[in-house]
Amino acid sequence: MPTQLQLQTVSGQVEAELPSLVEIYKHLHARPELSGQERATASLLAGELKKLGFRVTEGIGRYSRFDWPGFGLMAVLENGPGPTLLMRADMDALPVQEKTGLPYASTARAIYRDGSEVPVMHACGHDVHVSCLLGAARVLATARECWSGTLVLVGQPGEEGGDGAQAMIDDGAYRLCPKPDFALALHSTLFLKAGTAGYAPGNFLASFTEVEIVVRGVGAHGSAPEHGKDPVVMAAQLVLALQTIVSREITPHEPAVVTVGSIHGGAACNVIPEEVVLQLSIRSYDNRVRDKILDSVRRICTGVALAAGVPEERFPVVSVLACHPATYNDPALAEHVAEALRSALGTDNVVRSAARMVSEDFGSWGLGGAIPICMFWLGAADPVLFEEGLRQGGAMPSQHSPLYAPLPEPTLRAGVKALVAAACKLLPAG
Repeated sequence: MPTQLQLQTVSGQVEAELPSLVEIYKHLHARPELSGQERATASLLAGELKKLGFRVTEGIGRYSRFDWPGFGLMAVLENGPGPTLLMRADMDALPVQEKTGLPYASTARAIYRDGSEVPVMHACGHDVHVSCLLGAARVLATARECWSGTLVLVGQPGEEGGDGAQAMIDDGAYRLCPKPDFALALHSTLFLKAGTAGYAPGNFLASFTEVEIVVRGVGAHGSAPEHGKDPVVMAAQLVLALQTIVSREITPHEPAVVTVGSIHGGAACNVIPEEVVLQLSIRSYDNRVRDKILDSVRRICTGVALAAGVPEERFPVVSVLACHPATYNDPALAEHVAEALRSALGTDNVVRSAARMVSEDFGSWGLGGAIPICMFWLGAADPVLFEEGLRQGGAMPSQHSPLYAPLPEPTLRAGVKALVAAACKLLPAG
């Protein structure tokens, strides 16, 4: 653990960097880039890290689902003997129309993966993450007497549904650095006040599995349904039947979610279409639960088709489009990180958080448990608005909301302090 003198020195360095970091944050917030399009963000981060003496490799990422260029980067700084710590920040934004009213609000538009033009916003705080990572890099590159070992910084693209972590790993990211002894990340949230943090040993975030179901029927005239096999009716039955998986097949002691988030089919009111497409998200903490849910989805799809008299060659097609693991914080590592957070932010400003069913692909950096990982929450809410929301019984905007608006200065201050303290804790000076 850093000494009190070192903490004071680090705190002074953070304050010195803060004005610049706030400007960089606002710059990034006003210029968000969608998954697979993070060229300018990656270039900015890479350029700043090169100035600090990091060995930077750019252009990393080989996607399995999309024909996207790889904008991932790995930056390595060696500082004597000791362990290797990886710290990761995701860089991509979302197809969301910003409604915060901030003077630096995004007005950006871009072409989404489906070919449509969409508004773009940092509605999940990735601009906070990049700014905090850069701030930590600046402080640690200067305060080398506070730590010893190897620091690996990752600018990751494609977190929002692109499996960017796995894309970087598949493109050889781990061949560019010593195998990390630990991997660390933070995630901003408006569920905590700026200047605070939350941690959780063990389950932190759920796994995410994206499933597509193509319900195939037999087309006919809307006035003569007896001549067809209606996929719209089958799809409606499926939406309801799939909800019984969690409520009737999974033990209440195992959290899980099955959501049908998209349903598309048909083009005219008097035509029974040939097919309807459903898109599902499945979330769980345990891979065995996820696999059981997938088996049940396939069984129910077959059963609905059989009940409708659909021939076997027209049974629904169930495809797993994406799957990334749960974020499971190594318990021992999480406690070490929590100790560092308390030293940096104060004991009263660090809380133990419950696991959440939202998902992240940070877990992929753990290589199935081979590398201990830990992610923690970084409070980003304006304390005045937070307290007002509590009094009125409301909630702050969640991630992916068009109203997601971190309070920059105290959020970045706490984030940089937290990352630096964790790095000094895990890479102790001799």
